[in-house]
Amino acid sequence: MKESYKSFDELPMMISVSQVAKVLGISRTRSYELVNEKGFTKIGTRTVVPKDEFKLWIQKEIKKG
Repeated sequence: MKESYKSFDELPMMISVSQVAKVLGISRTRSYELVNEKGFTKIGTRTVVPKDEFKLWIQKEIKKG
């Protein structure tokens, strides 16, 4: 797994909870809470976030201010 990302385009199509934590600069525990709270997509038993869905969520959060 890549340690840091310089642009959104570098993220994989499906982002793991650990990657969400790294991108947002939060703990993995908080990342799991956030992903569950916001209702992101889960694939099977694995919790992943589609990159496009993550980007839309970030844009909405920025607009909330």
